[in-house]
Amino acid sequence: MVSPHATGAHTDTLLSNRRTLLRTASISTALAGAASLGLSGRAAAQSDALTDTDILNFALNLEYLEAEYYLMATYGRGLTEADSIGADGKPGYVNGGAKVEFVNKTIQDFAFEIADDEYNHVLFLRSALGSAAVARPAIDLNASFTTLARAAGLVGPNGSFNPFLNDLDFLIGAFIFEDVGVTAYLGAAASIASKAYLTAAGGILAVEAYHASSIRLQLFNHGLKGPANKISALRAKLSAAIVPGGGDDEGITDGSKLTIVPADANSIAYARTPAQVLNIVYGGGEASGHLFFPDRMNGTIR
Repeated sequence: MVSPHATGAHTDTLLSNRRTLLRTASISTALAGAASLGLSGRAAAQSDALTDTDILNFALNLEYLEAEYYLMATYGRGLTEADSIGADGKPGYVNGGAKVEFVNKTIQDFAFEIADDEYNHVLFLRSALGSAAVARPAIDLNASFTTLARAAGLVGPNGSFNPFLNDLDFLIGAFIFEDVGVTAYLGAAASIASKAYLTAAGGILAVEAYHASSIRLQLFNHGLKGPANKISALRAKLSAAIVPGGGDDEGITDGSKLTIVPADANSIAYARTPAQVLNIVYGGGEASGHLFFPDRMNGTIR
């Protein structure tokens, strides 16, 4: 279950007073101005002008986030500087994260498999991009989760959420990312010119979809449909703030119906524009301190 304990024991550094205030603001307050979020509007309007390099670097930013989360949870460490430095300089700082003391061996084994997959995705994209690969941006794995949990109603206005506290909270944290990654890869697919890159992106999308459906089933089997459905509703709201009517998200249950595979009426996976994805991982923008990416992503799509 979601634990209301503070994450201070696992915090690597204190946030500045300004950033703390921004992060603890309600995400819902930021929705009204979401369409003006940095480059998001431009990314939506000019997606045809994006290059394969732009798109792969956008994907790399997302993979950096996932890799850091899973590597921290399993190995107790993140990416090395050699695996995260880029053409634009040294990698940004990763705040928070800790090794999860897993109790359930199935969840533990699954976590290690995903961690290795996400690490390999980072290495693959960096290799494909070569000298054009961007550095890992600054990533927050601490206050971001509490900000999101409060906005989704997982905890009260003064509560906190630490996904590294135990097995079940880890699954809830993982659910935040995986469905978003699937929609991001599918949404960007039409803009990829190179067939080789498109095939590779399709392969990564498939792996992310396997991760996402497995996490959804684990959440259902452990009685966590409540927190999962609240996260899904918040993601849909943030997504629809950029594209009206384009929430494109499903919880793990719809009434009494189990929804392990989120899909439209044609059983086709949902797709999101880069702008929609940004608004989710940024938590609406400045009012949330850009959530998981406090200095925003690196690259053209940011």
